[in-house]
Amino acid sequence: MQRPLAGLTPRNLVTELTAGVTLLAIAIPLNIGYAQIAGLPPTAGLYALIVPTIVYALVVSSRQLVASPDAAAAALVASSIGGLAAAGSADYATLALAQAIISGILFVLMAVFKLGFLANFLSKPILVGFVGGLALDIMVSQIAKMLGVKIDSGGEFVEKVSDLVLGMDTFNAWSLAVAAASVAVLLLGRAFLPRIPWALVVLIVSTVAVVVAGLDDKGVDVLGEVPAGAPSFTWPVIDWSLWLALVPSAIALTLVTTAEGLLVSRSYAEKHGYPFRANRDLLAFGLGNIAAGAQGSFAMGSSTSRTAAMDQSGSRTQLPSLVLAAGTLLLLLFGTALLADIPSPAIGAVVGVAILPLLGIREFRELWRQDRFEFAVGAVCFLVTLFVGAIPGILVAFVLALINLAQRAANPAIDVLAADGDPKRSLLADAPAGSTTAPGMVVVRLAAPLFFANGTVFTAAVKRAVTSADEQVHHVVLDMEAVTDVDVTGAEAFETLEAWLDGEGIDLAFSRMRPETRDRLVQLGLLTDQQVFETNRAAVAALAAPARGNA
Repeated sequence: MQRPLAGLTPRNLVTELTAGVTLLAIAIPLNIGYAQIAGLPPTAGLYALIVPTIVYALVVSSRQLVASPDAAAAALVASSIGGLAAAGSADYATLALAQAIISGILFVLMAVFKLGFLANFLSKPILVGFVGGLALDIMVSQIAKMLGVKIDSGGEFVEKVSDLVLGMDTFNAWSLAVAAASVAVLLLGRAFLPRIPWALVVLIVSTVAVVVAGLDDKGVDVLGEVPAGAPSFTWPVIDWSLWLALVPSAIALTLVTTAEGLLVSRSYAEKHGYPFRANRDLLAFGLGNIAAGAQGSFAMGSSTSRTAAMDQSGSRTQLPSLVLAAGTLLLLLFGTALLADIPSPAIGAVVGVAILPLLGIREFRELWRQDRFEFAVGAVCFLVTLFVGAIPGILVAFVLALINLAQRAANPAIDVLAADGDPKRSLLADAPAGSTTAPGMVVVRLAAPLFFANGTVFTAAVKRAVTSADEQVHHVVLDMEAVTDVDVTGAEAFETLEAWLDGEGIDLAFSRMRPETRDRLVQLGLLTDQQVFETNRAAVAALAAPARGNA
């Protein structure tokens, strides 16, 4: 079992502590902004950085992945809970706690039953479209903050855009000035001095400017009083009907975090050569989310941007996360007064710049160039997420992904092989009739499992190989090396093919059959053990004859 803080040595202690200070500077302003996106008080974002972060850091196998609420999770929380309670109310906060706990339980169950593979169904187009739709929805709220326009941040995308346009008469020039300066500093600073925590610099300088110039009296909105004190442990008490209503959104949160979190965790583990344990990471996410729901926060996931920042700073352990937890606790105990005058336009600028990459503009451009269907999957997911909702968006994208998978599976590679085993022609291509592999014999290879989606295609392909041969066929050999499984529907198609070949007076044999495939065919009643032995022997002899003749 991996020890906590694996990779920490006296030699890298200073580097890890310094990285922790950097992470603190990055996380504090972002989590305040993400809490506001979720419709929760700033403390909900800060509480996530204490107990949930400690629990996660001590359990996870990844030495670098940073866990925290992020923009996508915050937007999903807002969109899913907004229809059940009013943002900012006590009931709303309670539902957010319950949602985090449900998500945590799902993570734990996935870890126990080793179900991390389910996240593989969240393909790149799904993630790009889903997160991009959420990011654009968030961006409207942040633009409103930067302009000083009041909108309902918990509303639908169209409502937000409408409120923003109709509310432009309340536009505040000072808010725009603060936001414009903040965006300029963030973009230029990141381009020329990326190691400096520019988000923290922006919040400090803008807060000083608000206090010195009295900009709050000129219409610039500020964060306001943040309650001091450490988080207290609690448990959401709600009706069972509300628990059940939160399950779909919790599933979406869990799947998205699983897909992104495991992908990032694995990539850094491979990059730096330390172990990657997917189910251990899922358990860490589960316990972290349960802790978040039990002490006043909301659902947490993986932070790709913060993980990248820690990697660039030289961190290779989870010590920075513990430094982050300690620093946040000290801030809540002794420094909340410093947060009261942070201008909302600056927070909007910090969050807006942070989520720019999540819009997926570059990724959509690559998808358009690489595969138009994959682009369509991402685009549909983006549009449904944006205009209908996050849960419908991910469900529609799942359906499209499964259609794409079925389409590819229904058209596997089926080749006629030469005597040396190399393909002579594809039976799925519009190729002219070819010769037999050897006099009177055709060898066909299916490079896929034989199942309901391709059974008929395979049967038709073998018949076409026989009927299109330029001489009479007496033997058909099926190369079974790439056939890893056969389902019941595939078995029925197989029986149909055997009956047709028998009616044509053609012998059927097999070569290079996998033991598990052989056992499966025996189980389905298609072969006896003796038939397998005889057909394999006949296939080997038939293939060996032309090979010797060509030697």
